[in-house]
Amino acid sequence: MSFGHTDHRTLLVPEGLEGERVDAAIARLFGLSRTRAAELIADGQVLVDSAAVAKSDRVVAGSMLDVTIPAMVDPLEVVPEIVEGIKIIHDDDAIVVIDKPVGVAVHPSPGWTGPTVVGHLVGAGFRISTSGASERQGIVQRLDVGTSGVMVIAKSEHAYSVLKNAFRHRTVDKTYHALVQGHPDPLEGTVDAPIGRHPKYDYKFAVMADGRHSVTHYETLEAHRFASLLQIHLETGRTHQIRVHMSALKHPCVGDLTYGADPALAKRVGLQRQWLHAVRLGFEHPESGDQVVYESTYPADLQHALDVIRDSH
Repeated sequence: MSFGHTDHRTLLVPEGLEGERVDAAIARLFGLSRTRAAELIADGQVLVDSAAVAKSDRVVAGSMLDVTIPAMVDPLEVVPEIVEGIKIIHDDDAIVVIDKPVGVAVHPSPGWTGPTVVGHLVGAGFRISTSGASERQGIVQRLDVGTSGVMVIAKSEHAYSVLKNAFRHRTVDKTYHALVQGHPDPLEGTVDAPIGRHPKYDYKFAVMADGRHSVTHYETLEAHRFASLLQIHLETGRTHQIRVHMSALKHPCVGDLTYGADPALAKRVGLQRQWLHAVRLGFEHPESGDQVVYESTYPADLQHALDVIRDSH
């Protein structure tokens, strides 16, 4: 799948290919599929005598062919890369607990080209040896790219199975803080509403009758003029769960434009993402059996937005 680095080649069209279509000629000269050749032409990576061409153009013997073949990368390849901003909160033989910054995915996936937690841990020399696909080794929970905070990664096979089980049986205390628009009524409560993929947008989720069972408990810590700071305990851990449930209550997370937040308010508090942070994670340590709790403070962008909201009278 990989050509390694970008490949740039220049050669003259041999007489035997006189009159062939450009895509066919390139496919034969470089051992590519016709589809791949057509993609390169469409992307402007092919020049004939220094001019752009269409795939159905015919080649003339002796013409100069310039072809750039960008490196194909495997979207699931783990690229070891130190990610600035990932803080190690705790590390032992069984687990590593990190503070994940915004803009970092937990593991590689198709369509994501940015930094990942898994890539950072490999780059930083952490040995994660667990079963499962290599790009998801040790991953027992996830946080969205746009969500920051505390998360645990299993380093050993035993820790992996114990923690996987704990998350599955909901014995892990997952506490988040969310700044949501308006004031939820009642001030504390539970949202029990199934979540599934949004019928229209595949990057979104929604409360759907045939979705997966999802339960969110919330309580109001601070109520301000435009927004409320909530403490949230997740009973289940669906993708985007808090964001979807808050949006369904008509109190989306401040800055969460995907789920209906007010862009003017987001701009006013200087947010480029949803105000949602994983503040605390408590579980039974897979080796010692002791109850352990790890915490993370608000990052600068969320703290600033909260300060603006607190000062808005």
